[in-house]
Amino acid sequence: MNREELGILYPIKLVRYDLKWPELFLKEKSILERIWYGQIRIEHIGSTAVPGLSAKPTIDILMEKPLDMRDEVIIERMEENEYLHMKEQTRHLMFVKGYGKNGLESESYHIHIGPLDQEWLWDRVFFRDLLRNDRKEALRYEDLKRKLASRHSNDREAYTEAKSEYIERATKEAKARLKGHN
Repeated sequence: MNREELGILYPIKLVRYDLKWPELFLKEKSILERIWYGQIRIEHIGSTAVPGLSAKPTIDILMEKPLDMRDEVIIERMEENEYLHMKEQTRHLMFVKGYGKNGLESESYHIHIGPLDQEWLWDRVFFRDLLRNDRKEALRYEDLKRKLASRHSNDREAYTEAKSEYIERATKEAKARLKGHN
């Protein structure tokens, strides 16, 4: 399936915040803890982790890469548990769940896996906390997402890339402000 076909089957649609999102995260976290014997850090990231923020109804999860474990072993174990490895993602391991042949299922997940020293990836936790604690920043981000969803409704890569630029800039600026207060 090419990029255009994927965009048509899985379009970008933002929905109002749903109170069940934290529960869905906790349910999936318990599955991941069982798979990895509870020995790793697992965080709820993305807009579904920010109360009140509109989002695509997909739960984003960031998981610590088990120390000294080869990617092949991680991929095998995740695939054994019904997670689909996204080979196109080359900066870190990524898996999805809940993507059916006819579109998204009622629950869908993106699992991002990387070592704790992969700062650009773990900055997503910092950005989540920034949005949770700064309502104005959260509203700016939500406004941007609405514009991007309208512009790139059938192009997930363009949507994600445009959001990433904002996320990186906002994170960098917030970290600089924190350093200035120390």
